[in-house]
Amino acid sequence: QVQLVESGGGLVQPGGSLRLSCAASGTISSTSAMGWYRQAPGKQRGFVARILYGGTTNYADSVKGRFTISRGDAKTTVYLQMNSLKPEDTAVYYCNTYPPLGSWGQGTQVTVSS
Repeated sequence: QVQLVESGGGLVQPGGSLRLSCAASGTISSTSAMGWYRQAPGKQRGFVARILYGGTTNYADSVKGRFTISRGDAKTTVYLQMNSLKPEDTAVYYCNTYPPLGSWGQGTQVTVSS
């Protein structure tokens, strides 16, 4: 069983920044690749970013250059620094392994609006 707890979302104006955090626990390896995903209203959940155990990162084209994924010292803590936010970034953001396991956390709502 894996527990995933996301936090750090909120309401921000276009151009603003937020930092999301994810704490993963349970039957998850510290060597697992971790990822961030998001689900906008009326859309399917999709990939945002991933970080491999060695530190290699990859991003969806829509967030490249604006978002940065990183891991904490515990390796099962993952962050997503989001800069230059746009209204189209509005979504519920989730973390999980990459590829994702079957269970998901509650997510954290990010709303970008003036």
